[in-house]
Amino acid sequence: MRWNWDDIITKPVHHVAQLPEQYQLDVYQSLSHAQRRELLSRWHLWAHDGQRPMGDDWRIWMILAGRGFGKTRAGSEWVSELARDNGSLRFALVGATMDDVRKVMVEGESGLIAVKRAHEKVDFNVAKGEVKFSSGAMAHIYSAESYDKLRGPEHHHAWCDELAKWNHAEKAWDNMILGLRLSENSRILVTTTPRPVPIVRRILAEKGVRVIRGGTADNGNLPPEFVANMQAIYGGTRLGRQELEGELIEDFAGALWTREMIENSRISRVPEMARIIIAVDPPVTSGGDACGIIAAGKGRDGKAYVLADHSVSGQSPEGWARAVAGAAESWQADRVIAEGNQGGEMVESTLRAANMAMPIKRVHASKGKSARAEPVAALYESSRVFHAGAFPQLEDEMCGLIAGGGYEGPGRSPDRADALVWAMHELMLGKANGGPRVRLV
Repeated sequence: MRWNWDDIITKPVHHVAQLPEQYQLDVYQSLSHAQRRELLSRWHLWAHDGQRPMGDDWRIWMILAGRGFGKTRAGSEWVSELARDNGSLRFALVGATMDDVRKVMVEGESGLIAVKRAHEKVDFNVAKGEVKFSSGAMAHIYSAESYDKLRGPEHHHAWCDELAKWNHAEKAWDNMILGLRLSENSRILVTTTPRPVPIVRRILAEKGVRVIRGGTADNGNLPPEFVANMQAIYGGTRLGRQELEGELIEDFAGALWTREMIENSRISRVPEMARIIIAVDPPVTSGGDACGIIAAGKGRDGKAYVLADHSVSGQSPEGWARAVAGAAESWQADRVIAEGNQGGEMVESTLRAANMAMPIKRVHASKGKSARAEPVAALYESSRVFHAGAFPQLEDEMCGLIAGGGYEGPGRSPDRADALVWAMHELMLGKANGGPRVRLV
């Protein structure tokens, strides 16, 4: 099949990318210099789905995504396209600081000047804080720090960048909204890395909001090596989940663990272990809740270390028992700690059926999950427990346990967190450690 110029500029680039490499080269070399420049300027060919406004039934389009997703490029292209079609439009460009607006939204590598087409002019008057497009459309730049300057000017549409890091965000947002009086169908594009700040929560709760979420890996134009390196360094951590995956991660009021507390406990290397155990929170029903399986150890430095999360979901008793046995063998654990409230002897017999030689210690919960977890959270506060890596699912459950009772994390029950609590009671809080006793069955 031979493609002509019309084929190329009307089909998404990924169609061409599926062709053999030599054919891609032949196609590109067949283009004139002007056609090559034109090809690069055709945004609809290069944009991925997260960079396109979906439909028309929105008032606020929020791209809540990680770094490298292409948020700035999407903002620049959206404003440029509107300005290209209507020379009477007036835009508000709002960032955290004037320096951010200038260096990112206007003059940046994906800013308004960079995305203009070959025949277009985009003039930026720094002194006046104005951007003038070839069509005659104008954009005015503002800083959230100087929110009062948004009080009087009127605009048709607005682009707000990195809203989650604005100072005086509520005041700046309200002043900007009240100034969108030049059109009955004013629209706002918000491009921001997610943070659980009040203004983001407020906008997400409003009507007419179209939200696109995404992460760094969603942008196929980034070098794979860069994405892989970032995931290797930050994957699973709060920073990585927020900045790379684009997750909105919140702390619950009254939670026993905060995200900051867990991040402060994270290490990349563990000392020599004095002992290693596997703690198990068995599911109540077959194929129901997850079976929490946590590998943890006590270092020769007297501190505890969470080594791995081997938890499994949707398994039969035989299935999760094999997972426990596998974890115990892998870590050469000296003991398996298993909660016996549900099933008692059945839990132990199920585990022994998977591995007869497994040393098993059954424990019985006489208090609720939050009450058992409180002294363990205190160990974290006193820097006596550390995480050897990132365990997102476990950590989400930990941050969902509420002091005084209650659970607001993912799933119906904090199975992984409960297994962690049993591990810490055994390693740091048991009778041999001079702490509160765990009653054995």
